[in-house]
Amino acid sequence: MERRNFIKIAPLAGLAGAMAPGKALAAAANGGTVNNAATAAVPDRSYHVNLLQRISRPVVENMSNGTLKQNMPLEKGPGYGLAVEKVTYLEAFGRCISGLAPWLALPDDATAEGKLRKQMREQVLQGIVNGVNPASPDYLNFRTEAQPLVDAAYLCQTFMRAPEALWAPLDNATKANVVKELKELRRIRPAYNNWLLFAGMVEAFLLSIGEEWEPLRTMVATKKIQEWYAGDGFYSDGPQFSLDYYNGYVIHPMFTDMLKVLADKKQGPKADYDQAVKRMQRFSELQERMIAPDGTYPALGRSMTYRTAAFQPLVQLALMHQLPEGIAPAQVRCAMTAIMKNIFEMEGTFDKQGWLQLGICGHQPEVADVYTSTGSLYICTNGFLALGLPATDPFWADPAAEWTAQKVWSGKAIKKDYHVSY
Repeated sequence: MERRNFIKIAPLAGLAGAMAPGKALAAAANGGTVNNAATAAVPDRSYHVNLLQRISRPVVENMSNGTLKQNMPLEKGPGYGLAVEKVTYLEAFGRCISGLAPWLALPDDATAEGKLRKQMREQVLQGIVNGVNPASPDYLNFRTEAQPLVDAAYLCQTFMRAPEALWAPLDNATKANVVKELKELRRIRPAYNNWLLFAGMVEAFLLSIGEEWEPLRTMVATKKIQEWYAGDGFYSDGPQFSLDYYNGYVIHPMFTDMLKVLADKKQGPKADYDQAVKRMQRFSELQERMIAPDGTYPALGRSMTYRTAAFQPLVQLALMHQLPEGIAPAQVRCAMTAIMKNIFEMEGTFDKQGWLQLGICGHQPEVADVYTSTGSLYICTNGFLALGLPATDPFWADPAAEWTAQKVWSGKAIKKDYHVSY
């Protein structure tokens, strides 16, 4: 497979300093493409914003227009075993907006980015209205199959990450519809693995908005995840350890988010939350070291098609201003930019209509799992959580910095690494 030497850049012509030279920006604004020499000059934040809107726009726009089911392709992994039309649309929308949420929570401003953010926030809000309205052509399925429990948890995570931007503005009827659909999910018996967290997230969100909730589901999730801690920042996904990226896709982010609500609402000890954050920091410290000097990372384990979502703990800690000691925000920014370029500038990652395709780097349907369809892929937006930091934050404003592997393989000093016992 050949690398395509360009990436389409969003028409944010008013984004100051977004492109250089100016001809490249003009080409992009007219729907053209930009070569790598031009994209290399795009500041990291502008690159991340452009890329995030490119990934999410097909889902968000169609959902707001009531045309997601009409227009989204239904590519499936080999041996796919789910009822795709009953699960993939909630997958796409819930996962996509969970990664958008911190960015959409930033205040409005007059910049081109600010105007885009406001537009996309309004579209997401309308999409939520449509998704829980039985009269909408894009009414999402919460009522049948087991998979909706997973993606309802991402919808809940969306609200938990941006309550003032994406929950508070909803009308009362829509809020009531959301709550009704979430409570219907109690019919589902979660699998004995990371699925316990999906059930816990739903109940934690209900608790956070003052609704009736089921403490047993959060308690079981808490106790089992703690029991499954394998050491050195890694949790086992169920009784047996699996070497994959589920600590990144699900376990660390959702466990800390759930425990934060429980602690804030005096329904769980803050010590549990603090311990989970500390373990996430250790996991992220190791994860940052796994990013190669060229911005690639090991392709292993289940759900490799989730792409940048693998690094969700690292960028979530950046968003929280709690990166591990010795890891500078700028080195995370630069490492993530390199990863994104490797993945999303490869021909075949997007189809001709702009939808994501199955694969890691390009179109590689053979690596998709039996539960993976087009909608599943939009979890990748969770690699963009640091966009919830303003442009003035050191994460974006500090000069470029080398990440650990670049330092190692250029003979520079690095921090020692040791096993930890917490």
